[in-house]
Amino acid sequence: MSDAEIAALRETIAKRVRSDDIAQRRRDIDARGLAYRLPADIKAEPVDVNGIRSEWTATPDAAPSKAVLYLHGGGYVIGSLDSHRHLVAEVGRAARARTLAIDYRLAPEHPFPAAVDDALVAYRFLLAGGVQPGGITIAGDSAGGGLVVAAMVAIREAGLPQPACGWAISPWVDMEAIGDSMTTKAATDPTVQKAGILDMAKQYLNGANPRSPLAAPIYADLRGLAPLLIQVGAAETLLDDAVRLAQVAGAADVAVDLQVWPEMIHVWHIYHPELAAGRRAIASGGEFAKAMTSRGSRSGF
Repeated sequence: MSDAEIAALRETIAKRVRSDDIAQRRRDIDARGLAYRLPADIKAEPVDVNGIRSEWTATPDAAPSKAVLYLHGGGYVIGSLDSHRHLVAEVGRAARARTLAIDYRLAPEHPFPAAVDDALVAYRFLLAGGVQPGGITIAGDSAGGGLVVAAMVAIREAGLPQPACGWAISPWVDMEAIGDSMTTKAATDPTVQKAGILDMAKQYLNGANPRSPLAAPIYADLRGLAPLLIQVGAAETLLDDAVRLAQVAGAADVAVDLQVWPEMIHVWHIYHPELAAGRRAIASGGEFAKAMTSRGSRSGF
């Protein structure tokens, strides 16, 4: 049965005016995020994470011993605390954890590997603040979903213990856009197209190898990483990114749960106030995070 809510949302997205100006696109995505008001029980508090503008959010039942480090999407070029606050808060609610969202540095002003470096700084911040690795989930969407995996690789390379798990929503992990779904799903994806992806990749990479493991983690050695939940919509051009990431992780003996959601579009979770499937996906991710942080598992389910 067709989802009437996603059909209506598609119509709304189709009416958006898209600017080629980065500054305007940043204002636009922030305005869309701010249009969603936080529920009254969400507490938001700004925090400086060693020079990175960041924000704690929490619900009354958030466990002090658990934290979600959230890495927002936006192609490494747009997106902020404002654009994703309403999603971050609900991710924390579902995981029954505090959330630490970071305003990592964006390209083209701060190209690769600035975002990875900032994610590692934030992880160290949580550890220094007394949160145990087994109580930490690293979550993110789109570029932030790829950054989840890149951060976990960087954590391993830095000799730090892995978090309990990673939760990648519609992850972007291929800087060359060579997955078949970039073409086969082009007509069904209202937000992400090959030309736009390649433009963002060019700005982010700034001449770096598009197959650099921390930029495109499908080319990374993923051995030893914590369990991963990967959620992707069946209508996404980035469907193959998610499937390929699951294959690479699984081949490296990483425990992976790949969820492909029928009819869903890129990061449908962000529309959760008007999309029941978005709320269900967040709840599913929250259950995964709760299970992993409850036992501090590093392998298996």
